[in-house]
Amino acid sequence: MTALIWCPFPDRETARKIAGELLDRELIGCANIIGEIEALYEWDGERGEAQEIGVLFKCGGQTLDEAVACLGELHPYDTPAILGWHCDAAHPATQQWLSNIEVRR
Repeated sequence: MTALIWCPFPDRETARKIAGELLDRELIGCANIIGEIEALYEWDGERGEAQEIGVLFKCGGQTLDEAVACLGELHPYDTPAILGWHCDAAHPATQQWLSNIEVRR
C-alpha cells in the first residue's frame, strides 16, 4: 500500500532539510517540493495570510504514521498542518518502489 502526506513549510530551506531527514530515516521515498503557495487562514480568531512552501511526500502505507509523527516533531510551526492518507490506487511500480524502502528499514 502507498500513502501521501501534504505539509506546508515556512521556507524552502526548512522543507529541504526536513525532507532530507525523512529520506535519511527511510520514512519516505520522495518529497516533491512544489514551491511557493499562498496561505489564507484563521488562527486564534484572526484571519491571516502567508507565503509557504508546499511539499507532497510519498511513502509506504506502513511508514505513514511514523512519517507523520516525525514531521510533527521536526516541523518549526507549533501547530503544523500535516495531512496523511492511504492511496486507493497506485501504479504497481510505484507500490514496489515504496515497499522496497519499507523493507530496508
